Amino acid sequence: QEETKMFDKIAAFLDKNLSTPMAKLSEQRHLRAIRDGIIATLPIVVVSSLFLVIAFLPNQMPASWGIAQFIKANAGRILLPYRMAMYIMTLYAVFGIGFSLAKSYDLDGLSGAILSELAFLLTVVPTSLPEASEEIQNLAANNQALADYIKAVPSGWHLGMSYIGSDGMFVGIISAFIAVEIYRFTQKSGFKIRMPEQVPPSVARSFEALTPTVIILLLFSTVTMWLGIRVHDIIGAVIRPIVTVADTLPSVLLLTFLDSFFWCFGIHGSSVVGSVTRPIWLMLLEQNSNAFAVGSAIPNIAPEPFYQWFIYIGGSGTTIGLAILLLLKSRSQYGKTLGKVAFVPALFNINEPMIFGCPIILNPVLLIPFVLNPIICAVLAWIATELGLVNRVVASVPWTLPGPIGAFLATNGDIRALILNVLLIILSVLVYLPFFNKYDADLKKQEESTEAAA
Repeated sequence: QEETKMFDKIAAFLDKNLSTPMAKLSEQRHLRAIRDGIIATLPIVVVSSLFLVIAFLPNQMPASWGIAQFIKANAGRILLPYRMAMYIMTLYAVFGIGFSLAKSYDLDGLSGAILSELAFLLTVVPTSLPEASEEIQNLAANNQALADYIKAVPSGWHLGMSYIGSDGMFVGIISAFIAVEIYRFTQKSGFKIRMPEQVPPSVARSFEALTPTVIILLLFSTVTMWLGIRVHDIIGAVIRPIVTVADTLPSVLLLTFLDSFFWCFGIHGSSVVGSVTRPIWLMLLEQNSNAFAVGSAIPNIAPEPFYQWFIYIGGSGTTIGLAILLLLKSRSQYGKTLGKVAFVPALFNINEPMIFGCPIILNPVLLIPFVLNPIICAVLAWIATELGLVNRVVASVPWTLPGPIGAFLATNGDIRALILNVLLIILSVLVYLPFFNKYDADLKKQEESTEAAA
């Protein structure tokens, strides 16, 4: 009884001083815009990653197979959809962020998205490629290979792709924020062109966007093109240490702990953590994917798929083990029923039936393995990946796939990743087992007491 009262006091204190503020933080409009914008790009990431997987399938096949030879011969073409998706990912994210933030202010979402895209592209300054000099042209006159190369080199202004990929993500976020805030200022202050009511709404919105468009064009062009301030280099220098730290074991453990900890008090931990870290995870994943596409060493261990397939198996808290125990070992009637309901969703990494059905929230018995289990998995998965026992993740695949399949595909068909996922599932069962026995026994006693009273 005293332990229960103490736990209730701790829970009440944390709810007042941590849970409520963090819940409000997760719904802050700018963080929510980042979350919505990045999440909106996930279908592009997932589908384009499949082309990456397909292009390198010959690595998993006998060289004599016809399909392997065909894919290898056409790998460049197969990778083109991937390059046009992942290599310019920030363009898609900025559009979504601008749309979401504008809608949160009750502004026209499409105008906010387009203005955000404009602001971001104005930070990516085109460069003019010089024409071949007379000396080079003279050399090309006697060298057909050099002549063909000169013809293939584009002339005029050139827009590099590096900054419209993951390297420009944070500049894109800031650009979207500034653009929408300028749009909001012109709308709320009345500093805009008003059209008569008879004008169609779509036309009226276009004219209302003229003023913020002028401001954005002049402001961003002045800073980046006329003053020559290299905003990508400046922001990159600030962000680079953060990205580096994000790909360390202490960072993985901290984020893993926070995800479980917030869930313990009813806060959607994945939403809170993901709102802040998903842009960084996307950068880490794109660096891995790009390196893999050109045959370079994979640089990062901990993009988001690392968490999905080696830590959050079955959902936050690595609850796949609890789902298995509920289905196979429950002696209480409630546990048996919950196991039948919760197991299939957990197989596809949906664990809300358990989190709210057990419940895990504010449950002093199940909270311990819910926090401890993913931390153990994180350490083991990190060590296995660092030692090269499994491949590093290079692709994002649908998060609703069963864990072993997702791990296999995310690591480009590494059977060792599948085995590691299965071993971590078994470990999850073992970690939850003693706590589950206590939980199920308590349920059984409650049911017996209820029957006796009846």
